[in-house]
Amino acid sequence: MTTRKPIKISVRELRVFQGKEEGLRGVNLAIPANQILGIIGPAGAGKTTFLRALNRLNDLSPDTHVEGETLLDGQDIYHPSFDVVALRKRVGMLFALPVALPMSIFENVVYGPRLSGVRNRKRLDEIVERSLKAAFLWDEVKDRLPMSGLRLSGGQQQRLCLARVLAMEELEVILLDEPCSGLDPISTAKIEEALTILKAKYTIILVTNNTKQAARVADDTAFFLNGEMVEYGPTGKIFTVPDDKRTNDYVTGKFG
Repeated sequence: MTTRKPIKISVRELRVFQGKEEGLRGVNLAIPANQILGIIGPAGAGKTTFLRALNRLNDLSPDTHVEGETLLDGQDIYHPSFDVVALRKRVGMLFALPVALPMSIFENVVYGPRLSGVRNRKRLDEIVERSLKAAFLWDEVKDRLPMSGLRLSGGQQQRLCLARVLAMEELEVILLDEPCSGLDPISTAKIEEALTILKAKYTIILVTNNTKQAARVADDTAFFLNGEMVEYGPTGKIFTVPDDKRTNDYVTGKFG
């Protein structure tokens, strides 16, 4: 008998308006802790809009308006009293294009902890080693930590960005927006292996245009189309016996 994991994030009737356009239309979704949720769907389906709503990155767009409830551990992250800075320490995001900072590998990783007030060199050293190991990058860069992060390959830079997210000690949820879209198969495999290990500690939400990637790593999968969540369930079911014909058409490559 499998034990049901507690719900980490719950969205109820989530609607996101970008100007007069409705980017998300009444999404309802409960995401268990310590699992990987894969989000699939064609371009313009609302996948990235959904991801950005989970740590309020949509706040940065002045014409964006959000309705409904988005609960993290039962607390509404859009409530006026909710601390957005604290939220983004708990819910980190990795983007499609790696954005290594123009500084050393070491300083890239400790950027967040330094902003949070960590100054002790031994503590920073520990954070760097732990984070780079978790991102499957330590063995490749441990002797080059003073080197600029910009000199790493694209795949290494993406893992460096993952390490930078993991360096935040308050981190609980990792959002990934097509993190392997520009990477070679070896780098992609390392990211995927890291994610399958990291879910023991974090809740992971992975937006991917690669349905095979979702099939490989996601515990549950949600299919988005035209701003709606069409279907959500265990990954095996979504890819073999989905309830909705549109889901089946997408995962079998009939459109997308």
